[in-house]
Amino acid sequence: MANLPRPSGKEMVQFLMAQGYAIVRITGSHHIMQKGPRQTSVPVHGNETLKIGTLRSILRDIDMSPTEFERLWRA
Repeated sequence: MANLPRPSGKEMVQFLMAQGYAIVRITGSHHIMQKGPRQTSVPVHGNETLKIGTLRSILRDIDMSPTEFERLWRA
């Protein structure tokens, strides 16, 4: 598997919205997103890329494998 794409917080919010997630609330710079019972928090700090640990945590929260994320991101 190649390296994961490194989106910014803004790009990740747009990606999750395309996957059916909605912004439930914004607390400071964190966008809380939800789809059914799944919920995650995406930090949006300008155009800074998400750290790899934060990205993996978001993927765990939404129950998406890194391989599936990479495939959907490139589509």
